[in-house]
Amino acid sequence: MNIAAIKTYPINLKNGGVQLVVKVQTDAEIHGWGCSGLSGRELAVVGAIDHFRDFLIGRDARQIGALWQEMYRGQYFEGGRVLAAAISAIDIALYDIKGKALGIPVYELLGGKQRDYVECFASVRFTTKEELLNYSKICVAEGWKVLRLAPAEFESQDNKTRFEPRESIAKLSKWITELRNEVGPGIVIGVDYHTRLNAAETYSFMKRMPPGTIDFLEEPIRDENPEAYQALRAMIDVPFAIGEEFSSKWQFKPFLENDIAQYARIDVCNVGGITESMKVASMAETHYVDLMPHNPLGPICTAASIHMAAACPNFSYLEEVNTPAQYMGTNAPDFYPIQPKLEGNRYRVPDTPGLGVEFNEALALEQDFQLVDIPRLRKDDGSLTNW
Repeated sequence: MNIAAIKTYPINLKNGGVQLVVKVQTDAEIHGWGCSGLSGRELAVVGAIDHFRDFLIGRDARQIGALWQEMYRGQYFEGGRVLAAAISAIDIALYDIKGKALGIPVYELLGGKQRDYVECFASVRFTTKEELLNYSKICVAEGWKVLRLAPAEFESQDNKTRFEPRESIAKLSKWITELRNEVGPGIVIGVDYHTRLNAAETYSFMKRMPPGTIDFLEEPIRDENPEAYQALRAMIDVPFAIGEEFSSKWQFKPFLENDIAQYARIDVCNVGGITESMKVASMAETHYVDLMPHNPLGPICTAASIHMAAACPNFSYLEEVNTPAQYMGTNAPDFYPIQPKLEGNRYRVPDTPGLGVEFNEALALEQDFQLVDIPRLRKDDGSLTNW
């Protein structure tokens, strides 16, 4: 069963988002679907896949591990986020193909399932205190036990591209303290600061909230320097959730070995697909670190994450952005007629062959793709800060 074609479909969603879907076809008339997670740089990933296509056509689609090694090491400048995202999409599609060919779900290729359901956390995106409290209470009332807060308070200003860290800290520390008082001690609350702070600002943010207000802090600073995170780890007694931007097991290595990360925010569509994700999961298990996969992309990423989570003993929660409080539209049912379905706050582990996702290729071919870049945030002095 050899690879016959690799097709790329960058698409625009109705919600303004972008996805890059990849189809791998075989000469056995079995196809697989994959997805890249490098949002905002879809055409760069398409270019990398164009390079891979030349040596992948005609190769045995069942040899997933060997093909992964050749894609990663088959050039002098191996690795990096663009190449890893391209490898991820193809790798996921190959698992989909192999599962379909054998008539089994992908998790059976990974050792079988260890759970029947994959529980999710509700991603709560808000611009005002009222939105924070309202959206959170709706989720709790509908049975969601874990809230991961995604602040966008800067969007409530007239100038939505302005971000001043100290102003943000002053607001959010008060709002989140009030949220804890409202929902009580039984709900898990995490905060994703999306790398907008520096180390000193992160410490200040945490000191402004009473102990027990939040249960984990996600990526308050950028990840290029593990030593900076290690210094921050020594100052803060709340677990860190880190890793959604990581593109290899080597990037996870210092954060796991030095006990910096207490949750691994692995993104199966960025880190190198299911092949690399399972290696990271095993590394994390040796440090008693659970997976909390990054999943804002769409149904293919959701499905691949479900299969990974099903096969791993060390799993906590999967990210979900389409909740009873907010519908972000990333599941795009017009593009994905077959996809995983939420049951309350969790996904049932499927028993269908492959990933359990199908993509509307004809609809993608009708669309003229438009580039969409991420926002740019600036401080009052005009300098760029992280979005």
